[in-house]
Amino acid sequence: MSAKGSEGVAAGGLGFEPAIVLPTAKQRQMAAIRTRHTAPELIVRKALHAKGLRFRLHRRDLPGCPDIVLPGHRITVFVHGCFWHGCAMCDRGTRQPKSNAAFWMAKLDGNRRRDDRNVSDLTGLGWTVVIVWDCETRNREKLAGALDRIRAVVRPCLEDDVGTA
Repeated sequence: MSAKGSEGVAAGGLGFEPAIVLPTAKQRQMAAIRTRHTAPELIVRKALHAKGLRFRLHRRDLPGCPDIVLPGHRITVFVHGCFWHGCAMCDRGTRQPKSNAAFWMAKLDGNRRRDDRNVSDLTGLGWTVVIVWDCETRNREKLAGALDRIRAVVRPCLEDDVGTA
């Protein structure tokens, strides 16, 4: 038997990975979930840059380490995954885990409480917080709406700068 044929036999003779995932494999899968430079974040960054806005990324000195920071305007932008942060606009944010439900519900609830705390802390420090959801980056019209929310906050800042000059 060739080396190529023996690979299929090693995986149960089926030629693909088994559906049962061992704990160490599951850990690798979970570790592969990115927290920075995600596809939705890159879409938002590209759109903001195209609008002429310049920003900093992942400022660790701010509560919650916002994904995008416009320091001159004192605006922070979080690009949240719908499932992990509980988006109310789509079914991903309201999906309930089926396996190990108690653990995952506590985890997701903790994420939401941490998000609320970070928004409160940033607002207390004089920052404006805008949250863009993953589902908004999948549709051009929704993305335009999210960018309009950011621009609505930036515009008054620009008008203040012009008024003081």
